[in-house]
Amino acid sequence: MLQVNGISLHVEDRGGAKPVLLLHGWPDSGHLWRNQIPLLAANGFRAIAPDLRGFGRSDRPDGVAAYSLRNAVFDVVGVLNALGVDAADVVGHDWGAAVAWFTATLHPDRVRRLVVLSVPHPLAPPTLRQREMAWYQLFFQFEGVAEAWLRHEDWALFREVLRGDGDVDRYIADLSRPGALTASLNWYRANLAPRTPGTPPQLPLVKALTLGVWSTNDHYLDGERMKMSGRFVEGPWRYEQIEGASHWIPLDASDRLNELLVEWLG
Repeated sequence: MLQVNGISLHVEDRGGAKPVLLLHGWPDSGHLWRNQIPLLAANGFRAIAPDLRGFGRSDRPDGVAAYSLRNAVFDVVGVLNALGVDAADVVGHDWGAAVAWFTATLHPDRVRRLVVLSVPHPLAPPTLRQREMAWYQLFFQFEGVAEAWLRHEDWALFREVLRGDGDVDRYIADLSRPGALTASLNWYRANLAPRTPGTPPQLPLVKALTLGVWSTNDHYLDGERMKMSGRFVEGPWRYEQIEGASHWIPLDASDRLNELLVEWLG
């Protein structure tokens, strides 16, 4: 357990000398990377996998604002500082990919190489297909209502939304703990609440060498936006598409992902 940014974060830290920070998304924990950590450690990497705030064994601070991406980026920098790591390769999935994008953008000196799974650059233009796929993000904004429906009838809607993919039973066990479901949904409320149109924020280009990976059976994110993400990367950019895998690439396509990680980070 590390004391970071005013909260306690559970962090798994295994392996050799070259640090790789692994950031999970919703509704996961660092356990998502169980098929990558041994492989990375065996290849001389130091695999660092925190449970992000609100998830797993880490603290669940009160209030929606606590789950802003700004705070999550502070957490990432705090983990690196606490472990004495000046710069690391960063791999992120789902919300962890969003955190990874912003960390590489705002703290370029802390990120050597970047791997983002599923989630495109935050400024990648939304497509109509993406708007249709993101219906659940609006549903999650209804505090209390979303929690009640997701738990209803032995988590029936939650199971339906996940389509049997991921670690469903483990997620339910984790989210059944007091305050855990609300904490996890607060990521959506803090960062994706509907707002009136405006000028997109100006962000510097990502300087790190960046690999973007999308899977064809992802029911939540449109791969066209990942393809467009290269325009926001100053360093070398590569796009990889994995056929047949669901949104949970680290679980469904672990062998292919492991090959990509060793190649890209090595």
